[in-house]
Amino acid sequence: MTFRSKIIAWDKLPEWRKAVRASGKKLVVTNGCFDILHLGHVTYLENARNFGDTLLIGVNSDAAVRGLKGAGRPVNSESDRAAILAALASVDGVCIFTDTTATKFLAAAQPDIYVKGGDYTLDTLNQDERRAVEQSGGKIILVPFVPGKSTTALLEKISRL
Repeated sequence: MTFRSKIIAWDKLPEWRKAVRASGKKLVVTNGCFDILHLGHVTYLENARNFGDTLLIGVNSDAAVRGLKGAGRPVNSESDRAAILAALASVDGVCIFTDTTATKFLAAAQPDIYVKGGDYTLDTLNQDERRAVEQSGGKIILVPFVPGKSTTALLEKISRL
């Protein structure tokens, strides 16, 4: 299997999910921009993977990242970000989605476990996303970030060089 085969087209996601369910594996899902991969990301993803058998990452499209992070972002294209994530051993699937929120992605992925970073609480999490997970029987787990590791911090450091 090549890492590129882990990239799942949006229209193939329901079929992919059905196969995971049929195999009896517990699906863990997370999502984000993952613009410049760093230690915080890979630690977070490894932690997320440990909550189940299969890890699926939803990656915000380039347009969605611009909407979330502003002009000049993303630094890396959606196809590059998806490929880099797919190359990680802890990752079983990557799917690019176009919305700024993950609600439709989560409804399609139907995670058993949805992992978000510790900067969220169940109350501050997008409530439509929360409902999408809970309506399909999924559980939400919040995991801490690695302190001081963020794409924004990296970009600020680079701008000072």
